[in-house]
Amino acid sequence: MPGSRSRSRRVLYVCHNHASIRPGGVETYALELFEAMRGEGLFEPLLLSRIRRPEAASGIFASDGDRGQYFFHVDHAGYDAFFGGLHDKSALTSHFDAFLRAHRPDVVHFQHTLFLGYDLIRQVRNSLPGVPVVYTLQEYGPVCHHNGQMVQTQDAAPCSAASPDRCHACFPDISPEAFFLRRRFIQAQFELVDLFIAPSRFLQERYVEWGIPRAKIRCEDYGRQRQTPAPAPPVGGGGEARKRFGYFGQLTPFKGIDLLLKAMAQLRGDVELFVHGANLEFQSKAFQREVHALLEDTRAHVTLVGPYEQSRLPALMAAIDWVVVPSIWWENSPLVIQEAFLHGRPVICSDIGGMAEKVTAGVNGLHFRAGDVDSLASTLRHAAGTPALWKHLSSGIPGVHSMDSHVEFLGRAYAALIDETAGRL
Repeated sequence: MPGSRSRSRRVLYVCHNHASIRPGGVETYALELFEAMRGEGLFEPLLLSRIRRPEAASGIFASDGDRGQYFFHVDHAGYDAFFGGLHDKSALTSHFDAFLRAHRPDVVHFQHTLFLGYDLIRQVRNSLPGVPVVYTLQEYGPVCHHNGQMVQTQDAAPCSAASPDRCHACFPDISPEAFFLRRRFIQAQFELVDLFIAPSRFLQERYVEWGIPRAKIRCEDYGRQRQTPAPAPPVGGGGEARKRFGYFGQLTPFKGIDLLLKAMAQLRGDVELFVHGANLEFQSKAFQREVHALLEDTRAHVTLVGPYEQSRLPALMAAIDWVVVPSIWWENSPLVIQEAFLHGRPVICSDIGGMAEKVTAGVNGLHFRAGDVDSLASTLRHAAGTPALWKHLSSGIPGVHSMDSHVEFLGRAYAALIDETAGRL
């Protein structure tokens, strides 16, 4: 490792959105990681986030409030969701090429390439041939054309594996040959990646089955900043029973908010649900109508709180007993589970994928059959009506992987990759 550097080594983080503009789990994590890496000091981080500026031409410009953050304006109207790239790549790659050559990062770490394109991986290799590339696998977009959810279009059942024929069954208008070409194109870009990060074992195995060499994927959960835990909520009138549920996340079909509201419709009485979420307006009109109708039907014991700032999370957690994660897709490593555990709240979740991996039934939470309204309603009823269950499960909550440990892991990985790829120039 050279000892006469005139500056700290730089790591460039690339993300498809910014948390201040389009809040989401990946965006929140990417910003927290950027800030933590800057505080640690061994690597100088840069954060490049895609944003939309309809009134402006494509380009990269610096943030007014933070010299380490940059925004990449891309009009995603020309984005090809099937192959994962823009139809007109010239402006995108020229701006990214100029940015890479101006800042010369020592490592480029992609957090997400949605709306930007897998082509950016190749552009790093073209612009800076000796610079290692890291890619965090946040969901299953490279594997699955159905919004990266691995959920079948016919019946919303989770899909265990992708193949040209299986994918054609979900999308009859797209030929198996096209799905074969899609897979080969994405895998060709991924062959240029030096290290993949998988935040869960479940996701890691799906990608190994899909074709990424096991030696190139490391399982490393998201790191989270230490927080002062929310106080234990006050016990209600029913002795030790805890009857306040909370939902935190996007209001989408894949996240199961409609499933949860249908379950709450079966639970009249003194149970309560507080829905903290956003982006319903981006869903289909039919789904919006269904959710609004369910909210109206359950308004006596369901409160739509809406979007929230991350800084308000402790106060919001203080008002609930349980966090519910009712996703119908496999998930990866939901940040909301970490957040619930940080604040001492047991989790009620679907019994599949990354959720079942992170929550141990009967130890720090409860499982229900994924996609099953009756199973979810029964589990909520059991949680609310069983004295002392909350205390037992909250006592089994594990520690959450710290951001300090996460940054240390990434710092070592970056340094090793720089040494390994030093001869690429």
